[in-house]
Amino acid sequence: MNVLSSWFKRNFDNPQVVILISLLITLFAVIIFLGKPLAPFLSSVVLAYLLESVVLRLEKLRIPRILSVLIVFLLFVALLMFFIFWVIPVLITQISELVQQLPTYLGTGLEFVRKLHENYPNIISEEQATSLTSTITTELTQLGQGVLTKTVSSVFSVISIGIFIVLTPILVFFMLKDKQNIIKWISKFTPKDSSLTMSIWNEVDEQLGNYVKGKVMEIFIVGLVTYIIFILFNLKYSILLATLTGFSVLIPYIGAALVTVPIALVAFFQFGWTPDFAWIMVSYGIIQLLDGNVLVPWLFSEVNNLHPVAIILAVLFFGGIWGFWGVFFAIPLATMVNAIINAWPKKAETEIALD
Repeated sequence: MNVLSSWFKRNFDNPQVVILISLLITLFAVIIFLGKPLAPFLSSVVLAYLLESVVLRLEKLRIPRILSVLIVFLLFVALLMFFIFWVIPVLITQISELVQQLPTYLGTGLEFVRKLHENYPNIISEEQATSLTSTITTELTQLGQGVLTKTVSSVFSVISIGIFIVLTPILVFFMLKDKQNIIKWISKFTPKDSSLTMSIWNEVDEQLGNYVKGKVMEIFIVGLVTYIIFILFNLKYSILLATLTGFSVLIPYIGAALVTVPIALVAFFQFGWTPDFAWIMVSYGIIQLLDGNVLVPWLFSEVNNLHPVAIILAVLFFGGIWGFWGVFFAIPLATMVNAIINAWPKKAETEIALD
């Protein structure tokens, strides 16, 4: 009991630590319990944080703040309109076409499984082929029912999506325009003596900024290059598959493996066992290889390297709590945890602070 008491006093007697823990608990509580209703606001904070770096670069060119904000905001709205009125409709069209082709693909796939016994009688028996066919049919039926249920339920969220699309740009504009006023208002509620919290924030701010900007560039570059390759091979659903490939970089190591499955299936059903299928898969492999060994080191040279095990654990943990946004910010959040551990007052520092 004395050991536990001494450990508690050594680590939590410092007021700086108490302030930091209180802020972290408050932040996590707000996100966990109010994440969904505050989704437009939280998304606006992320977007404003991302666009702020562009505004600062324009200010360095001696462009007034308000004009810089207006230029960046108009470009942001134009890009948003491009996605809403061109990219998303094309994605929806290709998804609809893919859903319509699923019965054909399913029939071809089941026929291929049934012939495994005929082609490889020494490896797979007729009973095993029949059992495998039955299992695949059952799993796909359940998957289709789940997708249908989610599709029907998503119709009722159209209004909330509309509100999200309208509110987010407005909030982004005012966050960029009134950044200093917002910071001053928030500073009224923060303790004056919070040097530990500020030191951690400065490190996280730098890491988070570099990560978010680098990740957006990585998504765009990987998605665009993949789209160009798929178009050259005349692969069906090129935009859909390229978009999936681009966003797969959000989940290190796991995302690339998951996206390989739909790409391989679409290419196989379109081309069969042909050189075109082989070249598509080789090209996809080269893209993933260049992404991991060239693009990522270049874009994230200023971001602290985390061990792969730590990254996977962060993706699983934060993704399980916050879904998509948890996956997106898994590495920055892991970096924040690492920054807190590094900045946590050591025994000697705590004794000096208490003296």
